Amino acid sequence: MRIKVCGMTQVEQIKHLDNIGVEFAGFIFYHKSPRYVFKHMPRPEIKKIRGQHINKVGVFVNAPVEELLEIVDECGLQMVQLHGDETPKYCEKVADYVDVIKAFRLREDDQVLWKIKDYQDIADMFLFDTEGAGYGGTGKKFDWSVLKGLQINKPFFLSGGIGPDDVENIKTFIQDPVAKDLFSLDVNSKFETIPGLKDMQAVEKFVNEIKTIK
Repeated sequence: MRIKVCGMTQVEQIKHLDNIGVEFAGFIFYHKSPRYVFKHMPRPEIKKIRGQHINKVGVFVNAPVEELLEIVDECGLQMVQLHGDETPKYCEKVADYVDVIKAFRLREDDQVLWKIKDYQDIADMFLFDTEGAGYGGTGKKFDWSVLKGLQINKPFFLSGGIGPDDVENIKTFIQDPVAKDLFSLDVNSKFETIPGLKDMQAVEKFVNEIKTIK
């Protein structure tokens, strides 16, 4: 089971993630977010980050394509997560340059397969998060049952308020056929002391528990 820890702002915490085997660190490049990474780290510092396991994922919201691609280069990002209202055409332009995770914010009554259909042949992966008033994470879970039994046919990240107490819920979810496409969990605010600063003890405990799931 892979894990992405999003909203990272501290180099030492990212090194810690790498040391405990976390595969993805998310950096938020949306200026309205309290975890906006450029408030904490300049581009050259982000570019220098390397690790045995860690891949750098840039989270963007409706950014101009040229600006996004410039940040990908200057920060050495391996993937981008498009968390806004990006069209399939927009995603295609970005996907020609870097791997794309297209995020979808879900409500209980959503027709998930209809929402994702125009991106199926364009995005490299999907991410399912909770619908909220803005574009950032809500820290709340959506009803995972909206995914149950679906054929997503694309690797996906499961996000939306996943916390330290969700290990058993995750064990239950992965028994469903939809989980054959579950690529990674995505965690953030439930592991924070303040926005952008993680409780690394809680993260490490969660990672150790998740990595034992078969």
